[in-house]
Amino acid sequence: MRLTAHTDYALRVLIYAAVAPGGLCRIEEIASAYGISKNHLMKVVRGLSEKGFLKTLRGRGGGLRLALPASEIVVGNVVRAMEDSFSQAECFRPENRCVITPACGLKGVLNRAVQAYLAELDTVTLADISRKNEALTELLSFSD
Repeated sequence: MRLTAHTDYALRVLIYAAVAPGGLCRIEEIASAYGISKNHLMKVVRGLSEKGFLKTLRGRGGGLRLALPASEIVVGNVVRAMEDSFSQAECFRPENRCVITPACGLKGVLNRAVQAYLAELDTVTLADISRKNEALTELLSFSD
């Protein structure tokens, strides 16, 4: 299973927001900490906000913060919300042209694998993957 860069960045934004001192951060800070394009992160933040994971605050002193406690943000839900599709093979796509699809068992196996993958992600919250610690704080260049 491979996540898109969009979903990867979404998880990174959420981790950053969970660890940020005071809980408020800015896109520019996140882009700098991860070495990611600010423009790309703006799209990611918009999606996270629309899906209810982030709250954005406009104006002077604005920024972004988690919309829910980190312990209530389930990683599986974030992945489902941010991924367009979990198509693992052509047989999952609407334009399927594989001639053996009607008799092939691969689609069922791949579907069960995706469900198992998501079930595992459903056991983890943002709090689990972003526990505040010195190493994470240092790596993200927060100054206390």
